[in-house]
Amino acid sequence: MNTRSLVPLALAVLSAAAAHATDKFTLTVTHDLAIARPAETITVPWSQVNDALPGAMLQRIAVKDAAGHSLPYQVTNIAPEAKDPQNKGVAYGDLIFQHDFAAGEKSATFTVEKIEAVAPVFPSKVFARYVPERLDDFAWENDKLAHRTYGPALGAPDEPKRGKEVLVTSGLDVWCKRVSYPIVDRWYNKGHDHYHKDEGEGMDMYGVGTSRGCGGTGVWDGQKLFVGRNYKTWNVIANGPIRAIFELTYEAWDAAGAKVSEVKRFTVDAGHNFDQIESTFNVEGPSKEITVAVGLIKNSADKGEMQGNKITVSKPEADTALIQWEAQPNHGSLGTALIVSDGSFAGYAEDDKNQLILAKATSGKPVRYLVGAGWSKAGEFTTPEAWTAYVAACAARAKSPVKVIIAAAK
Repeated sequence: MNTRSLVPLALAVLSAAAAHATDKFTLTVTHDLAIARPAETITVPWSQVNDALPGAMLQRIAVKDAAGHSLPYQVTNIAPEAKDPQNKGVAYGDLIFQHDFAAGEKSATFTVEKIEAVAPVFPSKVFARYVPERLDDFAWENDKLAHRTYGPALGAPDEPKRGKEVLVTSGLDVWCKRVSYPIVDRWYNKGHDHYHKDEGEGMDMYGVGTSRGCGGTGVWDGQKLFVGRNYKTWNVIANGPIRAIFELTYEAWDAAGAKVSEVKRFTVDAGHNFDQIESTFNVEGPSKEITVAVGLIKNSADKGEMQGNKITVSKPEADTALIQWEAQPNHGSLGTALIVSDGSFAGYAEDDKNQLILAKATSGKPVRYLVGAGWSKAGEFTTPEAWTAYVAACAARAKSPVKVIIAAAK
């Protein structure tokens, strides 16, 4: 036997094995809670993906669970203008996918691997966009519910008098859904009046007006709430299939002698009734410290439901949450809630229009909170107890995030 001829073959086998070893890596995701964590969103910085899989391309990878099932995934693009001649993904932010942790399941393992074929396009469960066909609304949704808020065109005077609607508010609206598929485009295309009626997919049954709606902010001086106007600019950063991220900016307003402006960054994940918002306030005044109020309108009923609306409010300090349940005469019941999730919780307050949860803020540093709603006719939350339990679980998850450990695949 010519042993010399076997040397190149052995080297080739070793080289192939070495190459194969770099074709995938494992992720172990752990957490400390005993409760279930459905649709838990797992994020991995793309820089770490590239370190483990040099030259990986976002359209040629697969994310698999421990049973080998391929999972929908998303890669965010944070710097689309960046040049990337070495294919390191320098424009990318995070690899994102989801897992349903069962109650008691505190660890799950996944693999991320290079593939030859182009990965499939996964159906999107989240969506955010500017809506010029209704003045300048901005709307967003996931598979659970939808929201919108209002831009400068809606707040502008009706000049010349043409019957244009005028509304000055930085409050946030809720659109209730019966269905998991996207409805924002469909409802705007149906016309303004139609989405105030439930035609099988849900409805806009939530009246915002000049209140905070569900999650609008302001500055609280201990007695009075100072609020801004309609959003000024918008920017969509990521748009599905699992997570949408966008920012809204608000021009400075007077807050008890200080000038305060705000940038809101929204993170909207599939499978959740809560969105995360990070509000960064810039303060021009003698003090850079302010008390921020996040609000829920006291009575959101719209279109003739106001008088018969039965409302209960709870303030579980242990969850740093504000919870409201409204049983409307004809449209079902709506749970809304706010959770201050970053340790800045500072108590509760109210004014004539809003229930308020308070947080301490410093100029230039974000305050993080969760804003959510659940409609009885969607079938998931049919009692106030069910809604309260869901809020408590979301608060616990926010305060005990998952941990991700990366290891090379064997």
